[in-house]
Amino acid sequence: MKNSNPDFNQQDHYFMGLALNLARRGIGRVAPNPSVGCVLVRSGHIIGRGWTADGGRPHAETIAIKNAGDASGATAYVTLEPCAHYGETPPCAEAMVKAGVAKVVIATGDPDERVAGKGIDILKKAGVDVSTGLMKEEADQINQGFFKKVTVQQPLVTVKLATSSDGKIAKVEGEQYWVTGQEARARGHLYRVSHDAIMVGINTVLADDPSLDCRLSGLNGHSPIRIILDSELKLPVVSKLSQSAQDIPVWVMTVSNDQEKISTLEELGVKIFQIQKNDQNQPDISEVLRVLAQNGITRLLSEGGAKVNASLVKNGLVDRIIWFKSAESIGENGVNALYDIPIDEIDQYLDLSLIENGVAGADHWQEFMVKR
Repeated sequence: MKNSNPDFNQQDHYFMGLALNLARRGIGRVAPNPSVGCVLVRSGHIIGRGWTADGGRPHAETIAIKNAGDASGATAYVTLEPCAHYGETPPCAEAMVKAGVAKVVIATGDPDERVAGKGIDILKKAGVDVSTGLMKEEADQINQGFFKKVTVQQPLVTVKLATSSDGKIAKVEGEQYWVTGQEARARGHLYRVSHDAIMVGINTVLADDPSLDCRLSGLNGHSPIRIILDSELKLPVVSKLSQSAQDIPVWVMTVSNDQEKISTLEELGVKIFQIQKNDQNQPDISEVLRVLAQNGITRLLSEGGAKVNASLVKNGLVDRIIWFKSAESIGENGVNALYDIPIDEIDQYLDLSLIENGVAGADHWQEFMVKR
């Protein structure tokens, strides 16, 4: 969606900036829906605001209108084109018309074919003044995962690495080894909250028996869905993941048809997905992503192990990389973070652009975007 009104003023930017900040609150919590923010303004004063509720309903516009009480004559600053289709609730575009909103400023369009311009048409046909394209780049960034799910049937994929200074994750394969410190691990938990799902391979589960939840105070109720790549259904029924599946969803991607093990895991609350296999008799990673998107996942965080992350890199399926790096050097006999890809050769597979970096305790972290 191009900017249809180049004459946005400082006040427009201010209120849209507020709407974008509201939208960011929903990241990782609103799948399968987009994360949207809405600010209602009348006579220069905010009269209502809202952001997409956890689970995707109600929508930001509906919440803002309810919050305002009387939205007649107001200008709405909304980060994504208001929806035009009937679902559990009427279209947000119609709700704005009904509420008497006079003007709607939209940051970016919605590629969902049920919306894609139709929300704008509803508003314009009702006589509402519509402007588009304000702070579009920021809005696109917020819903990159939703857009990718809609357009290419894959979630946004972020690979998280925690390595020594020489790109190793352990001294010996299969051992549990903390390369980075407590502060870096705490920041890693923040990334878990901002994703719909977290994915690991079965070897990581067998080695570490992880919980894969968020254990930060105040955020432990927002853990992502746990995804396990498990070709042969080796997931132990006594594992932390299996035993907590009733509380935090666990999805297993497998090529096995072991009905007895499937039934046992399902009784514990684990959801089993049978995926087409690749040449190594493992779940095809592209098909895994398609199935995840089909089931509403828009943002996926892959925490490994090394083979899983290497597979994502080799197949060109990575959108972002979060890299925590300690000052420690493990040595050439250590386990490579990306299995058979030396960490200093990653640029042969991905064109990375540094977005942000910082310090977490004694460790450094960097966040990269993959340029297409």
